[in-house]
Amino acid sequence: MQLSPPPPVESALNAIGNTPVIRLRRVVPDGSAQVFVKLEYFNPTGSYKDRMAKSIIEEAERRGDLKPGMTVVEASGGSTGSSLAFVCAVKGYHFIVASSNAFAMEKLRTMRSFGATVDLIHSPSGEISADLIPSMIRQAQEVSIRSDCYYSDQFNNLDALIGYEEIGHELVKQFPDGIDAFCGAVGVAGMTMGVARILKSRSASVRIVVLEPASSPVISKGWAGTHHVEGIGVGFVPPLLNQDLYDEARSIPEEEARAMCHRLAREEGLLVGTSTGLNVTAAIRLAKELGQGKTVVTVASDTGLKYMNGKLFADA
Repeated sequence: MQLSPPPPVESALNAIGNTPVIRLRRVVPDGSAQVFVKLEYFNPTGSYKDRMAKSIIEEAERRGDLKPGMTVVEASGGSTGSSLAFVCAVKGYHFIVASSNAFAMEKLRTMRSFGATVDLIHSPSGEISADLIPSMIRQAQEVSIRSDCYYSDQFNNLDALIGYEEIGHELVKQFPDGIDAFCGAVGVAGMTMGVARILKSRSASVRIVVLEPASSPVISKGWAGTHHVEGIGVGFVPPLLNQDLYDEARSIPEEEARAMCHRLAREEGLLVGTSTGLNVTAAIRLAKELGQGKTVVTVASDTGLKYMNGKLFADA
């Protein structure tokens, strides 16, 4: 059956959301539950962060906190920054972001391409250390003291959940028979919490598992370390993480996540970043535990095209 293409829309912001879900076939062992991945890299900047950027900006506009001529300020490793830069470009706001050389050059260039001012904090090791994200936040807070600035404050801004709840609403429609388990890596925690709010409201039995790098298991073990999985493992328990909305926290080795990225590309035709490799590694573990007849869902957080200059696919 040939599907009709979507009708023309008035703005690039209307291209956010309604992303497809695909079933993994080759990387999931026999006897396991079905594993599905929602391809969030179909959003305009190649990341699910577009959803939260749109809701954060539009809710601030609705309240009158953000007015024409003002500047939006944020601390971001790249995907949130890219999404906010995109939304600000469409709406006509200037955007200043505190970031770091620890994050992919593609993301830094994307933010600048949308017109953002990018202030970098140097990471001597090139890794995401326990104090890097807090340093970026402090820098953004200092800039946002100006009266003409709106600090979007992704780590504390509940408006992000409004955008991420849309993933949950879409999954409810895409899986009318229900989902047995959903897992997702945690950075700010908005995506997992937004999805969990919707899925838990429909079925209390759905199992929600939050994920983090094994070398920085703040949520599951209480200590922070270094890693290079962009977008997650921020070095502290994020304020948006609600213990009432998840059942378990698991830490996944970064090397397993990176190996899974290579398998997904070569065996499933999915080019994704390391956090997605981590998501899928955890989803397959859950699928083995739950067994046949069950359904496990996770998300492809962003596209692997954002990491071509780094080490992830250097030996591909």
